[in-house]
Amino acid sequence: MSILFLFVDGVGLAPEGPDNPLSDAPTPAIRSLLNGAFTIERVGASSGVLLRPLDATMGVTGLPQSGTGQTALLTGVNVAAIHGRHQPHVPPVALRPLLMERSIFRRLTEGGRRVAFANAFGARYWEALAARRLRRSASVIAAEGAGVRFRNDTDLRAGSALTWDITGEMIRASGGDAPIISARAAGARLARLAAHYDLVFFETFITDLAGHGRLAHMASSDQPPPAVAEQIHMAMERVDGLIAGVLDTMRSGDTLLLTSDHGNIESLTAKTHTCNPTPLLVIGRDTSRFEHLISIVQVADAVVAAAQESLA
Repeated sequence: MSILFLFVDGVGLAPEGPDNPLSDAPTPAIRSLLNGAFTIERVGASSGVLLRPLDATMGVTGLPQSGTGQTALLTGVNVAAIHGRHQPHVPPVALRPLLMERSIFRRLTEGGRRVAFANAFGARYWEALAARRLRRSASVIAAEGAGVRFRNDTDLRAGSALTWDITGEMIRASGGDAPIISARAAGARLARLAAHYDLVFFETFITDLAGHGRLAHMASSDQPPPAVAEQIHMAMERVDGLIAGVLDTMRSGDTLLLTSDHGNIESLTAKTHTCNPTPLLVIGRDTSRFEHLISIVQVADAVVAAAQESLA
């Protein structure tokens, strides 16, 4: 069994209704899995499908943020409590050694498991880091600490990596030369990687950007900029296509796991993040491994245990 871990930034679970764009988002694959929209009403388990709400606050006051949320997801440590607050954007500097030493990547590679970070990192990314225009995300720090190889443009063109925006269209729009593929084809790529690895990790930030209204350039040039709800629908349509492609291609023993670090796109009235629970969507033969999870802090240990047990 391989685990395909999809980290989708800024997605929460909220009740169905006019304030929640996920209520009517064009997500046929997700709707088929859950018999309805990606909302809190669909929490539960059926044959091969589990949806759980995960607490993203970690018992710390304030709105959950990416820096501490992503670090908690990857380490299984309540870093918000250690840090004393929720940290936006990137992991707290003092806790980066913990991320390098205790991530799911490090724990699995030290146990002899094979880990793939499926995102492609082009030369422009590393140049931006060197110029301090970008700072390392939790996943990049974790991968460096575990010695996991960073995929590049060569891997992308060979069909063994994905752009963070899933299809490559946003990379092209910003001046890059990534090949454009369908979201469904991107999902098939991920599933094929699972044949060679015990854990395949992929992350996309397109959802959180949509929730903050930063995907206006996704519309055609002859159309007015889309509203935030439309941007969220565009982003979720890609995520849904990615899921569909994985399900088309993954082996019967594989497990697909999707989760997030904090809420955002599930509320149009919230101007920033939310305190809503984040989804844990698990699809595969043995979803029972994850039925006990109630917090994002528990995800890392569950993933490591599942990967270890699969080869025991």
